[in-house]
Amino acid sequence: MLPSASAPAPASASTALIDSPQAWVRLWIALALMTIGGSGMYVVLVVLPSVQADFGITRAQAALPYALTMIGFGVGGILMGRLSDRFGVALPLLFACVSIGLGFIVAGLAPNYWVFALAQGVLIGLLGCAATFSPLMTDISFWFERRRGIAVAICAGGNYLAGALWPPIAQWGVEQIGWRHTYMAIGAFCMASMIPLALWLHRGTGASKALRVESQQKLMRAQAGNEGADRPLGMAPQLLFFLLCVAGVACCVAMAMPQVHIVAYCSDLGYGVARGAQMLSIMLAFGVVSRLLSGLICDRIGGLRTLILGSTLQMVALWLFIPFDGMESLFMISALFGLFQGGIVPSYAIIVRELFSPLRAGAYIGTVMMATMVGMALGGWMSGKIFDITGSYQAAFLNGIAWNALNLSIALYLLYCSRRGGLKREPQPVVA
Repeated sequence: MLPSASAPAPASASTALIDSPQAWVRLWIALALMTIGGSGMYVVLVVLPSVQADFGITRAQAALPYALTMIGFGVGGILMGRLSDRFGVALPLLFACVSIGLGFIVAGLAPNYWVFALAQGVLIGLLGCAATFSPLMTDISFWFERRRGIAVAICAGGNYLAGALWPPIAQWGVEQIGWRHTYMAIGAFCMASMIPLALWLHRGTGASKALRVESQQKLMRAQAGNEGADRPLGMAPQLLFFLLCVAGVACCVAMAMPQVHIVAYCSDLGYGVARGAQMLSIMLAFGVVSRLLSGLICDRIGGLRTLILGSTLQMVALWLFIPFDGMESLFMISALFGLFQGGIVPSYAIIVRELFSPLRAGAYIGTVMMATMVGMALGGWMSGKIFDITGSYQAAFLNGIAWNALNLSIALYLLYCSRRGGLKREPQPVVA
């Protein structure tokens, strides 16, 4: 039987692990796994011009493997989230380590475009990278309480740290040994480095499950006698969850325009692929800084307000890409774009943890992350298609701004709903 709402919560061994040194070690291991596993999302952007030339395809077709990777990443996030809810994060991670390595090797050996695209979408995206994002963020969120925002932000920063590290490495490999051998070398490295890290996380599986149960018990004590606790932000949980997913799609359609096409954009402007890879690296390096800063901000103002701040600043950066296309300007705007938008995606994980059941957090966060990945996939493909039709990226930037406006509108509406209900902060989680 659970304690009454008025009774003090009993101390437990699992509670002692929250914000502990062991939690911080687990966080750094998760950061390393996300950084290495994120290679599958960014290396493909660097080889996009080489793949286009190798297989004789259009720009939109060359962007499709990335789109399939992001769709697989999103759908796989739900699958891996459910598996981590049931068995712990280590099992899906071990499976992903092998899948990512094989995916790179198969893609590097691909005899045609469709084998390459499927290796990216299924092996690297669906079965690989998906386990190194939302399941890791979900797991880390249970090991921290006072510093949950910054802990989740550090973990999620691995995704952008991958974007800062892997493009220059991949570009050097393409120049020295070709894109195919680069892919195979990266695949071998991923398997050799990730498996030992995943095995280390396996040691804490029992503790992670205990922390989930402890979090659920806290939730039920907080909700006892709380009228309206089943209506977060004053609306049905299903409606709120749907709006979060739509917001996730919208913000990442906008986010994908510079991230997916900055290398090709620089090539078209005559600055060269290497300069574009440098801009992508700088963009994502500043994204790491953004995620850390947003984590600190989130611990103070909550996930929803952090989302509004990031969305507003991302729209400002997108506008700057339109009038300024000089090389120095693009370097500066790429840095600003990374600094402004890096905290958007992690804020969804915090919002979900604030509002929904801890025992199903993996599936919930995985679903919202899937929405963001669908947005990245749609935005990457859509921008390429707009370029093929218009011969320019200007219309693609305007398209991204329109989607960003939709995201910001939803976030502001949710904030309005919270204030209309007289809430001083986001409510405690509810079971949906």
